[in-house]
Amino acid sequence: MRSATPSHGPATHRVIRTNLHGLGLLMNPRLNKGTAFTEAERDAFALHGLLPPHIGTLQDQRERRKRVLDGRHTAFGKYSNMRDLQDNDETLFYSLIAEHTEELLPIVYTPAVGEGCQRFSEIWRKPRGLFLSYPDKDRIAQILANARYDEVRCIVVSDGERILGLGDQGAGGMGIPIGKMALYTALGGIPPEQCLPVLLDVGTDNVELLNDPIYIGWQHHRVRGQEYDDFVETFVTAVERRWPHILLQWEDFAGANAARLLQRYRDRLCTFNDDIQGTAAVTTATLLAAVNATGIPLHDQTIAMFGSGSAGLGIANLLIAAMKEEGLSEEQARGRIYAFNRYGLIVEGGKGIRPEQEPLARKRGDVAGWKLSPASAETGGISLLDVVRNVGITVLAGVSAQPGVFTEAIVREMARHTPHPVIFPLSNPTSQSEAAPADLLRWTDGRALVGTGSPFPPVEVNGKLVRIAQVNNSYIFPGLALGILVSRAGRVTDGMIMAAAKALAALSPARTDKSAPLLPPIAEARKTSLAVAEAVGMQAIADGVAEAIDEASLADALRAYVWEPEYVPYERIP
Repeated sequence: MRSATPSHGPATHRVIRTNLHGLGLLMNPRLNKGTAFTEAERDAFALHGLLPPHIGTLQDQRERRKRVLDGRHTAFGKYSNMRDLQDNDETLFYSLIAEHTEELLPIVYTPAVGEGCQRFSEIWRKPRGLFLSYPDKDRIAQILANARYDEVRCIVVSDGERILGLGDQGAGGMGIPIGKMALYTALGGIPPEQCLPVLLDVGTDNVELLNDPIYIGWQHHRVRGQEYDDFVETFVTAVERRWPHILLQWEDFAGANAARLLQRYRDRLCTFNDDIQGTAAVTTATLLAAVNATGIPLHDQTIAMFGSGSAGLGIANLLIAAMKEEGLSEEQARGRIYAFNRYGLIVEGGKGIRPEQEPLARKRGDVAGWKLSPASAETGGISLLDVVRNVGITVLAGVSAQPGVFTEAIVREMARHTPHPVIFPLSNPTSQSEAAPADLLRWTDGRALVGTGSPFPPVEVNGKLVRIAQVNNSYIFPGLALGILVSRAGRVTDGMIMAAAKALAALSPARTDKSAPLLPPIAEARKTSLAVAEAVGMQAIADGVAEAIDEASLADALRAYVWEPEYVPYERIP
């Protein structure tokens, strides 16, 4: 395929020129228009007989596909149907999402993508993205060199080891890069041909997959240690050489690898980890909106971070940076956060503390004299309930993948210490959520400000429906990526992550109405992404990492770049 003009910008100014024709054209999901090919295009591209005679419109096709979707009675059935549509007609796929964003986002991404990853081998039909398997480590550069990837500008990569809260899904983890890249386009307007999902298949330690005859991945225990690091290095080196200005997003790597890989490569190429930085940005944004509603500033909040893996540490570090901007010292800001690992509150000298968690460890003197529950006294650990009782926690965030761990006793105790508890059970998918919003609001007599990682329905409180904010990274990473690509940022700075958080917080309906939702409607996702992108691009310019763009031209450049899911005329190249 060759285009006379870029495949983004207003549809009225676009024409796609291609030498594909007949079945080859119809089998190309990026170019296929199905029944919307005009009579003239059917003549030019030898499509007569391959298509039914009806000449339809994009609206006709949306209505047809929506009717099919409505006939699927499970989230997985809808997810599978949407994946088939994406592999058949990308323009229709994205147009359908644009028309029904709030309804379909949970289908194409969380929570339905969780089961999609678990059952990926059942539904895999057509190639999408790249599976780079360990046995092919010497072929990676050759695989990437194919001309079909010439237009790629951004990659989402996973090794499938920590998929949401579901653990090791091996090659099935490809559902996450595919889903993330779909949101790059659906919510951020990044042209689909510029997006490449990648799965680094280094094996799996999931026994069920190792013994499953239909598993599509490399049936071998995970490669670890130096061999693993060498494989990742081979991949990154090949990517750098193939696309010197690429944006590389790391996704759903296990905690032991996520932070260190980001640290290793963040100053080498333009890269970020959404589990660490995206989660931190959206959580910080939502918390800034919540504290505005409570009237208690962030630096006066007392925060429990339940889960201190890569996501929890990312959130804690960005919150510390935000509190320092409000005037606290580093030590004072860290003192506002109580972090937990699997053994309880992280206290110096305690069990299982990783080096990156040590800055959040409480000193022994901080907890001396606390009244502890009999269970904590017996185990030597300090539970979440103990901390809530002794400290008076005002903000509780969970990234633990432990369903139901925010118990009634904990929440009611929290509500005794603050008029408006801020509670964020953030683990995905829905089955892993630390609590259900309806319970949190019931246990706090409707006073809690709740945000969840997965979508939940509104909750009736005192005769009024309360919409639950979905603290989902989809509010951040599409706009972050858009701002990076348009500003041609060479690196992703901490300032750019903070700018994304502040831009989202500024859009909170609760800023003007304290009873309103904490986050803007997901149906306005494109508008949100554009605002985040502009803030990120401006910060990239301020940080000196942007190329060939200035503040005056950024907004126009963003709008000119954004791709819209519309059919455009085709011309055949002889």
